[in-house]
Amino acid sequence: MHKPILIIGACGQIGTELTFELRNKYGAENVIASDIREGSNALMQSGPFELLDATNYAAIEDVVMHYEIDEVYLMAAMLSATAEKFPMRAWNLNMNSLFNVLNLAKEKKISKVFWPSSIAVFGPNTPKKDTPQSTVMEPSTVYGISKQSGERWCEYYHKKYGVDIRSVRYPGLISWKTMPGGGTTDYAVEIYHEALDKGTYECFLNGDTKLPMMYMDDAIRATISLMDSPSEKIKVRSSYNLGGMSFTPKDMAKSIEKHIPGFKVSYAPDFRQEIANSWPSSIDDSAAREQWGWEPRFDLDQTTDEMLKNLKE
Repeated sequence: MHKPILIIGACGQIGTELTFELRNKYGAENVIASDIREGSNALMQSGPFELLDATNYAAIEDVVMHYEIDEVYLMAAMLSATAEKFPMRAWNLNMNSLFNVLNLAKEKKISKVFWPSSIAVFGPNTPKKDTPQSTVMEPSTVYGISKQSGERWCEYYHKKYGVDIRSVRYPGLISWKTMPGGGTTDYAVEIYHEALDKGTYECFLNGDTKLPMMYMDDAIRATISLMDSPSEKIKVRSSYNLGGMSFTPKDMAKSIEKHIPGFKVSYAPDFRQEIANSWPSSIDDSAAREQWGWEPRFDLDQTTDEMLKNLKE
């Protein structure tokens, strides 16, 4: 029997789907979902749930002790676009929640931690194409700064205290199950909803902005695969580059047109364009592939097929 898992931030875009997948794999009673607010009916009815503030150490410790939690997936965060509007709130949430979980692991109250980083750790001076695992970062957003700082602290806690921390740098994520939560790549979800509802979409990035992306099923599979890997295989304790596909809004529009002839996209770049300009266009994830067997399954057209099929239902 798998030891109990706690997901903090279970109601967000990734957390929701991660909760369902872990419950399918390990049994609902072994996966405790938590968030500062309640989630969808489907999530709330699928297993145990605790209202939990990720910045409250004592509250997290109580839940960990009560359920005898072994692993924590810390998914709570304020994402890139929202964080630019509330810099200190974003910093406090993104950093304090991480320290809370790292310190629980340092004190041996939990044995393993997953914490997501992001391509937002990279900045305008990072090599854009096939961005290496180790490279110049210099993030230019509040979210990216918090994630880069988090990566350094993860590596520090592993080296100094032996904390079993594991992380991936998520690219933009595409899902039909939950709406995105204030990120710079949100257009890649919104566009499918608008294509079906209106047949048109106004994109907040320009049409030639190429960014790394991933279908959510691949992201969840990568997350669980990393956590399931033997500790000795995990050589990177900051965060692994994770690649799926790279495309532009124009590429995505063409993919959708194959299913919805006449679909039209207009472009009105806003403040998110500057954020996107500082990010890579493609990712070198050879370390993840070689060390724990990562391999994506979905390309753009497969993603479009899945998104439109499921959203129509």
